[in-house]
Amino acid sequence: MDFHHNASTNSPSSSSSTSSSTAHHPPPSTTTTTDNDPMHSWWESISKQRSRILSLSSLLQSDGLTLSSLADSDRPALSLLSSPSAYSLISTALSSPASGSGSDPLCQWLYETFQSSDPQLRLLVLSFLPLLSGIYISRIHSSDSSTLPSLAGFEAVLLAVYSSEAKSRSGKAVLVQIPDLSQPSLYHTPRNKPVNDRSRQSVGVLSPPLEPHLAVKSTKRAIIVGTALDCYYKQVSQMPAWSKREFCNFAAAWAGQDCPCRTKFDADDQDHHENGNGNSNGHARLLREDSGFSSGTGNRDDYNEDYEDDVIKEVVVEMDSLGINKENAENLEKKGVRIPLPWELLRPVVTILGHCLFGPSNSQDVKDAASVAIRCLYARASHDLAPQAILALQSLIRLDKSARAAAKAAAAAAANSSSNANTPSKAKKPEILLVSK
Repeated sequence: MDFHHNASTNSPSSSSSTSSSTAHHPPPSTTTTTDNDPMHSWWESISKQRSRILSLSSLLQSDGLTLSSLADSDRPALSLLSSPSAYSLISTALSSPASGSGSDPLCQWLYETFQSSDPQLRLLVLSFLPLLSGIYISRIHSSDSSTLPSLAGFEAVLLAVYSSEAKSRSGKAVLVQIPDLSQPSLYHTPRNKPVNDRSRQSVGVLSPPLEPHLAVKSTKRAIIVGTALDCYYKQVSQMPAWSKREFCNFAAAWAGQDCPCRTKFDADDQDHHENGNGNSNGHARLLREDSGFSSGTGNRDDYNEDYEDDVIKEVVVEMDSLGINKENAENLEKKGVRIPLPWELLRPVVTILGHCLFGPSNSQDVKDAASVAIRCLYARASHDLAPQAILALQSLIRLDKSARAAAKAAAAAAANSSSNANTPSKAKKPEILLVSK
């Protein structure tokens, strides 16, 4: 009885304490549950993409209906990424003479869109990086650059991409472990266990630590643009074909489509043959064999005339034996100007061209554009005597030639097998067995 009495007497206090505790501790919020909900995250991403595309359509009002229709799709950013009409519209706006200034609304849109945490929106901005960087560098190094307006808009986008890559690296350099050939590899079973001597390990610096930059200085322009292209290379497998073609076209133009070394080496090699000297210059012969820039028979006047012509038309004729599509090569536009190519800028360019050349999902026109670009860059590297670039580009050219030869042989074998299968075979005569008695 006392237990029940005590319980009854203590019940008000306990109930009051319970109510007070309930009042002081509200029920847990559902924010965590909402954040972990994949459907909510997906819808939030779609809403961000639609909002950014609708804001872009308000900037480009000449064809706003096309962009507005893309915003209504299930994947707005990817729909814009794969739309040829949207690419043509944005490319025209970026290529206009007044583009790239600090007040350019399109550059501001690219800058704000890249600051978004949505990966599809960042991928969309990176897809226009070859066009933006190509126009920016070409204008900087053009002869009439003094009359151009400010390019602060282009520089803001490049700095945003550079800062993002610098933050992801955490101030560390990108290193490469170079194997020591004096030590047994993983595929050997040596009798003696190898000594783990760290002093004998060779480490190569692929990219130095990145410093923070608030503006694009002339001495840091190559490293900023090169780092932005490194960020582009990380997503290059997801880039559309038009973005890769733009990059290849600008790479060929940056090399100098009228680089004099390609005709100079061919002229020297031709002079050696005309003089009856079979031991021609090895470097000239290598350039002739690998790059395919030979101009046939003729004198130096012919070479000077070819020097003034568009290199793309000349490469089309010389690359016929490589199996490169003539129509695709003839349609390559001459974009950009010849620019300085330090290794900080040339290294990511060569890396991206390697993917464009041998990526399994790349179309044939992308591979053809990359094939033209690496030969232009090889001629430029031979002229500049850049050993790193010569070695890398020479390897790409040889791999390209072997891959095209193998593809041509496989196509010929497939054609022969199909023709043999379609050819009716003669009926065999019945065998007659003679049995002697």
